[in-house]
Amino acid sequence: MNTVLHLIDGQLVPGGSRSAPVYNPATGAVIREVALADTTTVQRAIESAQEAFPAWRNTPPLKRARILSRLKELLEQNAEKICALITEEHGKVLADAMGELQRGIENVEYASWAPELLKGEHSRNVGPGIDSWSEHQALGVTAGITPFNFPAMVPLWMWPMAVACGNTFVLKPSERDPSSALLVAELALAAGLPPGVLNVVHGDKEAVATLLTDPRVKAVSFVGSTPIAEYVYATGCAHGKRVQALGGAKNHAVVMPDADIPNAVSALMGAAYGSCGERCMAVPLAVCVGEATADAVVAALQAEIAKMKVGPGAAPGVDMGPLVTKAHFEKVRGYVDQGVAEGATLVVDGRGVQVPGFEGGYYLGACLFDHVKPHMRIYREEIFGPVLGVVRVQSLQEAMELIDAHEYGNGTCIFTRDGEAARHFSDHIQVGMVGINVPLPVPVAYHSFGGWKRSLFGDLHAYGPDAVRFYTKRKTITQRWPSAGVREGTVFSFPSSSR
Repeated sequence: MNTVLHLIDGQLVPGGSRSAPVYNPATGAVIREVALADTTTVQRAIESAQEAFPAWRNTPPLKRARILSRLKELLEQNAEKICALITEEHGKVLADAMGELQRGIENVEYASWAPELLKGEHSRNVGPGIDSWSEHQALGVTAGITPFNFPAMVPLWMWPMAVACGNTFVLKPSERDPSSALLVAELALAAGLPPGVLNVVHGDKEAVATLLTDPRVKAVSFVGSTPIAEYVYATGCAHGKRVQALGGAKNHAVVMPDADIPNAVSALMGAAYGSCGERCMAVPLAVCVGEATADAVVAALQAEIAKMKVGPGAAPGVDMGPLVTKAHFEKVRGYVDQGVAEGATLVVDGRGVQVPGFEGGYYLGACLFDHVKPHMRIYREEIFGPVLGVVRVQSLQEAMELIDAHEYGNGTCIFTRDGEAARHFSDHIQVGMVGINVPLPVPVAYHSFGGWKRSLFGDLHAYGPDAVRFYTKRKTITQRWPSAGVREGTVFSFPSSSR
């Protein structure tokens, strides 16, 4: 059986005595193996990145940017192949995979502006004959640990900007769906990225622990669940690294009485059930203000769910594919069982869905709960599956209090035609990313992505302008050239621009 190998110093290499199966979730069949790196293999990748760093750091930013521009073209030319791998290993429908890749390409395009982004600041005559300027300098070897739900996009949030800034990089993609990230890295080599600048190692907790503790790694970026994000942040910081760890989410969508209900429901359908709910920006909770609003939303959702087609992501006309693994399928199904046991009303039960010819796949149909309460596990915990719960409240203030009280603060949105209500919501809600009549307020590449509270550990958000700050350290130089032959007296007072 084909084995997905590591990419170290520009070569595909084995490494580690262990491997793991990679499944096609549409069929439940093992389609390949992935090598799991041991500590020695990860250290080889770090060593390769360290050796490549001096020459790459000294490569002019324009030359680095041109390589990324060529990569953008190669990604576009190979989009169908990349997306086929995403769908084959993750399960999401091809159109969704294409959307994921396009968002990743936009981050490559933004990183290709490196000559502009890395320009420092310059001030002439900050004092008599004294000039001062700042520079963005590379950190060294950096690393990224990425999740299964966006196997191509999230790596492209990280390493293109890291290498554009003059760093080298070691990527550990999810071992559940590793092939698309590896193909993208191979395309980066074809675009001209020197060997060792980008290395890819597949693995589990042993590989992660090595990246977090090796002193040669200067910064680590992570996206995943909150418990692991906390571990990554604490461990990396304890070993002197700069760490950015994006964790879990429980995003609420507030539906006001004046909302355009048909459009709001259409938006909720995509936000709740797109990619089988396996998105950190998915909307698993609709907070409806007023009983009439809730009744209308629930009825409309029922009607729309009845039209959905569930099946393999590569099949035409499919709206929702399978969950990524059997274990995750069982976990999400368990949450549905728990919601029923806790007293929520299961309006639409997707547990019995069958896809003819694909009986071994990990399919769960769209599930819809009504009368969800804040004490329930399906309210409190991140499900990461096609489960939408409706919460009934009597006012916008009550809705906002619920959202602010939740431990996560990743994303939220409000559906309304009232500009005053929308402005009040966006000004005061304690959440990092807010949509107004936009269900998935994922920032574009030239803004930055990140939540609040236990959805983000670290001071800087992902990609965009914050990525330049994360992957560089600022150096400020102050310069003066005294006149030749002029003896200057000693000055004991603290220098200031007024002298």
